[in-house]
Amino acid sequence: QVQLVESGGGLVQPGGSLRLSCAASSTIFSVNTMGWYRQAPEKERELVATITSDRTTNYADSVKGRFFISRDNAKNTIYLQMNILKPEDTAVYYCRYTAPMSGGYKYDTWGQGTQVTVSS
Repeated sequence: QVQLVESGGGLVQPGGSLRLSCAASSTIFSVNTMGWYRQAPEKERELVATITSDRTTNYADSVKGRFFISRDNAKNTIYLQMNILKPEDTAVYYCRYTAPMSGGYKYDTWGQGTQVTVSS
């Protein structure tokens, strides 16, 4: 069982920066993908950025060039550095851990989320 604990959310002014962290309680699967998703009020949850165990990254177009995802495998932790924040980045940010399993199944778990509010 992998449990995810997010931290680093808060209130920031437009143009500011925040760094989110997501620590996994364990790493059962050596091949895995961790990532950040967000959900704004009355909107569907959307992908922000993902990073694989070999550090291949993927970003939503809306955050490219402003957000940067990284991971420390020794600490089972990923980070999301968010720069030039905009009011439309306001959302609850969720960490996700997925891994392929035998038989074509996928291990999939989410953190509880951390609020990011961008406002003056």
